[in-house]
Amino acid sequence: MAGTLYLVATPIGNLEDITHRALRVLGEADLVACEDTRRTRQLLNHYGIRTPLVSYHEHNEASRSEELLGRLRRGVSVALVSDAGTPLISDPGYRLVAQAAAEGIRVEPVPGPCACVAALAASGLSAGAFHFAGFLPSKAGQRRAALEGLKTIAATLVFYEAPHRILAALEDIEAVLGPRPVVLAREVTKLHEEFLRGTAAELAVVLKARPAVKGEITLIVGRPDAPAGDGRPLGEAVEEMVRSGTPRMDAIKAVARRRGLSKREVYRALQSG
Repeated sequence: MAGTLYLVATPIGNLEDITHRALRVLGEADLVACEDTRRTRQLLNHYGIRTPLVSYHEHNEASRSEELLGRLRRGVSVALVSDAGTPLISDPGYRLVAQAAAEGIRVEPVPGPCACVAALAASGLSAGAFHFAGFLPSKAGQRRAALEGLKTIAATLVFYEAPHRILAALEDIEAVLGPRPVVLAREVTKLHEEFLRGTAAELAVVLKARPAVKGEITLIVGRPDAPAGDGRPLGEAVEEMVRSGTPRMDAIKAVARRRGLSKREVYRALQSG
């Protein structure tokens, strides 16, 4: 009788964000397949779990999938985890899951943390319909082409992005998608969790004022018909950017551009408010 392939979601930062069921499955499985055995071992050690580990990542996915399928056919239970969050969401696993399902091997999800969903829920943008696009291409031309293909989708867009590409990504989002509301969620559930809100151009101003940008980043972009303005008083919008490290005059310029006002109008509103 074939074993079961469990897809186990693990914390994206805070180790408390793991379910009782996930801990039970990780402890009872015969084998845990993971992207980085060192990282997963730290998690298992934290909870006193001693299940054997085997690496399963983008560089060995093809060969390791065949090996794991062979074990599943022989009745071995396998728990698949990613470095963090829900397996297969911009992580390896599709090949293994698709083949297991095709062979009638039981595939059982063990739901839990997912950076995409957590960031979307806290973004303040519509979550009624959303399109998760994973990581944007690293090259500018391909990135803009990808954004053009997403331009008319009537849903909130969600992306993952690397810190060293975030400014280029924001520039292309502004150029292709226009001044839609954007939320940048950084280090979700971790010590330095941060949510920045504005247009892509405004967020770029905030980040350029920092010596460096670090951490895991999720970008949430509003629907095509979403208003660029967020309805907050001008002073509140400016002060949030200033608290994030943006020089006051740069913040005034960014808010003015977003609201379709002149810098003088925003400045006067701040003086009178």
